[in-house]
Amino acid sequence: METRVDEIADRIYRFSTFVPVGPGLAFNQFLIDCEEPLLFHTGFRHMFSDISAAVRTVVPLEKLRWIGFSHVEADECGAMNHFLAAAPEAQVVHGQIGTMISIDDLADRAPRTLADGEVLPIGSLHRVRLIATPHVPHGWDAVMLYEEATRTLFASDLFTAFGEGPVVTGGDIVAPAIAAENAFPSAAITPFAAPTLRRLGALGARTMALMHAPAYHGDVASACEALAGDYETRLASASLA
Repeated sequence: METRVDEIADRIYRFSTFVPVGPGLAFNQFLIDCEEPLLFHTGFRHMFSDISAAVRTVVPLEKLRWIGFSHVEADECGAMNHFLAAAPEAQVVHGQIGTMISIDDLADRAPRTLADGEVLPIGSLHRVRLIATPHVPHGWDAVMLYEEATRTLFASDLFTAFGEGPVVTGGDIVAPAIAAENAFPSAAITPFAAPTLRRLGALGARTMALMHAPAYHGDVASACEALAGDYETRLASASLA
């Protein structure tokens, strides 16, 4: 397996490792390269050497300032403490629920807690806003980050797609996501799921940095609306069963 490095938006880099097991799945991390570099997703602990080597091609590890992820899960934050050890000034940044129920205990250094909607300036050209998304894609602690200058939404496991795919797509990301959910149900489809997707769509993002799919440049609002509709259909069908 090889971790490849690609710039998907202005000074935002994707580190992607394709795991060819079953239908195959990409595992992606993202770096905002600015005065206070932010890494979103750390990857599995056992992938730290490969992922950290890829990160080093953009910035020295010791210059990392922020480490973010959506929810506590091995592929999201397994290598969290490895990165904290390599970057003495780095802190995990997360939401109130995540820090309270997990990260205060799991992280080797105290995290920075942000409220829903709070903005963290990370450089002269970049600022990230934390969006609390409980149970979307899954996990009570789930959050997403929105980088306002490039209008990039770090959307975690939303729009998961099997296969390697291109680095960036402007094509249909909804049908592959529906197919993946049909084959391997992973979304927490509650009455809050569709409204949360519509809230994300209303942010005005033009790029989505996706954990298990190509990065998406296109009509983010329409994609979120279509996935919200699918979730509503699934929820209604389950209610009638």
